[in-house]
Amino acid sequence: MLLHGFLPSLLEGAAVTLGVALSSLLIAAVLGLMGALAKVSRSRIAQAVAGLYTTVIRGVPDLVLMLLVFYGGQIAINAVAPMLGHEDYIDIDPFVAGSLTIGFIFGAYLTESFRGAFLAVPAGQREAGLAFGMSPARVLWRITLPQMLRHALPGISNNWLVLIKSTAIVSIIGLSDLMTRGQQAAGTTREPFSFYLAVAVIYLIFTSVSELAFSWAQKRLAMGVKEGRL
Repeated sequence: MLLHGFLPSLLEGAAVTLGVALSSLLIAAVLGLMGALAKVSRSRIAQAVAGLYTTVIRGVPDLVLMLLVFYGGQIAINAVAPMLGHEDYIDIDPFVAGSLTIGFIFGAYLTESFRGAFLAVPAGQREAGLAFGMSPARVLWRITLPQMLRHALPGISNNWLVLIKSTAIVSIIGLSDLMTRGQQAAGTTREPFSFYLAVAVIYLIFTSVSELAFSWAQKRLAMGVKEGRL
């Protein structure tokens, strides 16, 4: 029998891993966009906060941050809960903790990717939009962001490939992801090589499909530039 009947379990774990990765990417994109806008703004306070965020996050190992958020966050929540009238013990869901932590980590990396992409958009286009009477928010939405995305896509792609592999660390907080399912199957059958190889193949499928999707998207966004329409 293929993988001693553990293939369905591995596929269920793969679905959890993919869910964590996509949730983390969404969180990272929001934080990265906010951080990049802060860094390119004229506010010294915003620049300082964004700079502190990227410096601290990129300087602390992912595993340490995961443990700090999961265990430290749980302690903090249960310390505050009684003050708000909640007496029962609160458990942080591992899926939520894992997604928030990984998203928070990669938000720092996307901040730098988005910052570079913003700077790559000619400033004259923003000035032209303002001169036509568009509000700064409308200029950002209609002119800057669409062009910024084309420049940011390679950075998003690279960070996504690293992010999806980094989801393996959620296994340490009890989430039944692909890595956890592989460890359980390896321990039960005493065939670690077979199951860790299967886990590696599934991760490789995820990253290979992702690379194809990002390659298509990059070519799609570059079509107008090549033909001189932008």
